[in-house]
Amino acid sequence: MNYRWKSALLTLIVRQRRSLRESEAAFIVLATIAGLAAGFLTNLQQFIAHSLQHLFYGVTINRLSALASIHHPWRLLALPTGGIVMVMIARLLRGRKRPPIDVVEANALHGGRIPFVDNLVICVQTIISNGAGASVGLEAAYAQMGGGIASVLGQWMKLRRNDLRTLVGAGAGAAVGAAFGAPLTGAFYAFEIVIGNYTPAAIAPVVAAALSAAFVTRELGVEPYLIATAANRELALADYLAYAGLGIVCALIGVAIMRLVTAAEQHVQSWRRITGWRPLVGGLLLMPIAWFSPQSLSAGHGALHLDLLLRPPVAFLTAILLLKIAASVISLSFGFRGGLFFASLFLGSIVGQIFAGLINATPLAFTLDTGDAALVGMAALSVSIVGGPMTLAILMLETTHDFALMGVVLTAALISSAFTRETFGYSFSTWRMHLRGASIRSPRDIGWTTSLTAGRMMRRDWVAVTEDMTVADFRARVPLGSASKAIMTDANGHYRGVVVTASAYRPDLEGGAPLEDLATLADVALNPATGINVMLQMFDTHAADELAVIDAEGKVVGVLTEKHARRRYFEEIEASQRALFGET
Repeated sequence: MNYRWKSALLTLIVRQRRSLRESEAAFIVLATIAGLAAGFLTNLQQFIAHSLQHLFYGVTINRLSALASIHHPWRLLALPTGGIVMVMIARLLRGRKRPPIDVVEANALHGGRIPFVDNLVICVQTIISNGAGASVGLEAAYAQMGGGIASVLGQWMKLRRNDLRTLVGAGAGAAVGAAFGAPLTGAFYAFEIVIGNYTPAAIAPVVAAALSAAFVTRELGVEPYLIATAANRELALADYLAYAGLGIVCALIGVAIMRLVTAAEQHVQSWRRITGWRPLVGGLLLMPIAWFSPQSLSAGHGALHLDLLLRPPVAFLTAILLLKIAASVISLSFGFRGGLFFASLFLGSIVGQIFAGLINATPLAFTLDTGDAALVGMAALSVSIVGGPMTLAILMLETTHDFALMGVVLTAALISSAFTRETFGYSFSTWRMHLRGASIRSPRDIGWTTSLTAGRMMRRDWVAVTEDMTVADFRARVPLGSASKAIMTDANGHYRGVVVTASAYRPDLEGGAPLEDLATLADVALNPATGINVMLQMFDTHAADELAVIDAEGKVVGVLTEKHARRRYFEEIEASQRALFGET
């Protein structure tokens, strides 16, 4: 009887998995479930982080960064305390062979597959960092857990690669939408930042997930993130030109921040004496910054609203901008974990207010509304760092309900995005992965290229000759017409070059001539791990139609032709396109 129940349950699971692969409606239901889970987990993480801030700083109603001052200096010990916890976590994870996989990397390189323990590691580290007051946001944890739980569901249901990537994007976008109470923002976040493209088949599941996550936030009584703006305005050509200039300014600052974080991180990692204790040192360095200005703490939600309400002078805003950048750089370079999504929104609002203040101080008969400039700056700077111009434009729309402002927001966001791509080429997340050796510039699926290595595509039946042979020996070993090329090695099997058969049969060449004089490409070879992009570039650079594959000791293990490599490359591209558009 027990066996029958198990058999029936297994049959039901198999049928459901098949239904999900074949039915669009079933896939939408699964995306909705992932969205509900993402919405709940987002609010849970937010509650835990804010509870930590209440414990450490006594924050109740207001946000941490909105505090006028730190009344009790000992509360700032939360920063090094958080650093100590981060040190302990790092020591527990010391045996791991690789860093955790985030949602963008998973969709770009791993077909949406994320080990669940990686989600836990990233989320715990981010919550500890933000809860202790480090200048990082929780949005990275939200997207990670939302996309991670979707990945677990998709892997359990054995979804196809493209469907799994879509589900991961839906879960991550739903989590971000739940955080802001902005479902359209979540949907565009999924498309632009996690999936990497818009497809008709993905619209329904992504939107379903985003709406269901926003529903959870609303049912839990969490107020959506809203910003009040001017009700009436007339935007002329001069306004568009001014905000286009603000877009370029924000792009320059965004690129500078990303490079500054990288330079600081690399410099800090070279300090061997504090290896393993970097978060503690970072927490100590953050204490005087936080004491001088609490607006540098956490992501900056409260400080953003406070500055928009009080409209402080340009000098004060400039000081806050510099302190917040310094706090974010220290937090990330010294080992705290988190994202720059909301921090970049806060920084963008400051840049926009400074920009408007400077414009309004000129004798020109032209002024900018400080609140509008802050909102445009928020979108423009965030686009430079995070990516996704439509995501940020829709976020401004959903948080302000101001359609009239959308034109200049889009203008600045698109200019900032284009300028950043042209001069830098990466968002913050893809830039950091690029520094770790991952050759990605977006979340578009290039994971299949990692399987196209020389070791997997090479053939092992090559003609071998040795360097001590003569031309006559070669002619006896390789009759004309039997093979177009032969691989030359030394007596121990180490690679010495390629001999073209036709070159050894030239009429003017004597049989006693040394064969090694005919060898070409002696310094050019592939290794088994060489990827398809590098491989094709080597074929083009050296005008070769066949290359040897050698191991770490320099011994020949195979041969690969350009024709075969290109055929496999285009076969995978066609397969990827068929999967993307649902063709069979």
